[in-house]
Amino acid sequence: VDTHAAYKPLDLLQLYFSPTTGRTLCTNTNKRAEKSKEMGKKYKWADVEVEELYKFLGLLTYTSLVPLPSITDYWKQNTITSVPFPATVMARDRFRALLWNIHPSDPEEDNKNYEKKGTPEYNKVFRIKPLIDDILSACQAHYHPRRELAVDERMVATKAKTGMTQYMKDKPTRWGIKLFVSVDSSNGYTVNFDIYTGNTHIHTHTHTHRVLGLSYDAVMHLIQPSYLGAGYHVYMDNFYTSVCLSPVLFQDLLQKRIWACGTIRTNRIGFPRTKDHSLDSKSSRGSIHYTPSFSFSGEIRGMSPCVQMGSGRCMGGVDLSDAPMGYYKVLHKTQRWYKTFFYHFMDIAIVNAFLLHKAIAIGKGEKPLIQEAFKETLAEQLAQVGSPSTARPVPPTRPPRAQHRPVYITGHSTDGRLKCRQCHAKTPLKMWLGNLYN
Repeated sequence: VDTHAAYKPLDLLQLYFSPTTGRTLCTNTNKRAEKSKEMGKKYKWADVEVEELYKFLGLLTYTSLVPLPSITDYWKQNTITSVPFPATVMARDRFRALLWNIHPSDPEEDNKNYEKKGTPEYNKVFRIKPLIDDILSACQAHYHPRRELAVDERMVATKAKTGMTQYMKDKPTRWGIKLFVSVDSSNGYTVNFDIYTGNTHIHTHTHTHRVLGLSYDAVMHLIQPSYLGAGYHVYMDNFYTSVCLSPVLFQDLLQKRIWACGTIRTNRIGFPRTKDHSLDSKSSRGSIHYTPSFSFSGEIRGMSPCVQMGSGRCMGGVDLSDAPMGYYKVLHKTQRWYKTFFYHFMDIAIVNAFLLHKAIAIGKGEKPLIQEAFKETLAEQLAQVGSPSTARPVPPTRPPRAQHRPVYITGHSTDGRLKCRQCHAKTPLKMWLGNLYN
């Protein structure tokens, strides 16, 4: 993004949920609603358009700011708990109809994919693939992360029977579908992610099969030099480093000129059993023992202050990303796992948009909005999409200037960058330079 331009919260969100993404959602949602009516569902339905979809997203954002026990409570009238905003945006029954039918993928293509179940061509996350592609592309297109990156797991809460649902007792969200995530450690911006689909895991948007184990493959897939470049420092926990393949992982990252730091466990397979020069309980804090061997990833007890501070600060990047999502989470109870991911992708888009807002404001020397104020403004602007207050003005077309012809001072186009003789000769100095070139 242009860090010198003025962006409203709506403009920043539309970098991730673009009108093109909105049209895909509208088309597939309309097909889903028509299919539901054919199956006997009885409710009024009119095809949703992009402007109305944005209003729907605005109400979802509002409900994350003002949580109430049920959806119908937002349209209660004449009670002490009544809230006026939702009724000014959309009727209750229309909002519920959209909530029931929101669908990221084409239902007809869903059926074709389901027929492949049990074969390598079957894609478990096909129903959210259009959103995965759009959100991932946007996350990487509009922001380039700083040097420190963190790789970790993130759980999207659901107990739906999908074949991908896991139980992880050490996570705040114990039941859910696991994502491998890379974030910018300085602010928590979600840079890349991959959904774990089970033992037959393949990358959800590239269909690349696992090569050297899950932990190795997850890191190598998330850290893409073709997008990031080189010179990064990647921080990870012992899930990725305390296995026999961790030396291979670190060596392969180093060959890409990417440095890595992670926790190790001495009781894991592949860790050297030699006690030569090993640390013991009497070793002082900050003592380091290392063995310069390809088969050894290192042993550190009481890390040196600089390493400890860097690792602790940077490894918390994913937690730094999860925290703002948890404060105002766009999540409604649903038995449809793909709707849960639709809400989660909204969370990613809103938080990333907020972090862009902070970066732009700080770069200009301005005070950024806090997250709550940003989401309040975003909800209001989404609800007004299509009104004169949010419609972007179309700049008037300037008539072409007479006599303004591209006469180039450098001769043939292969001789160098082309420059307009008339523009170049606006000042006496430029006129003199033009004559000098001729």
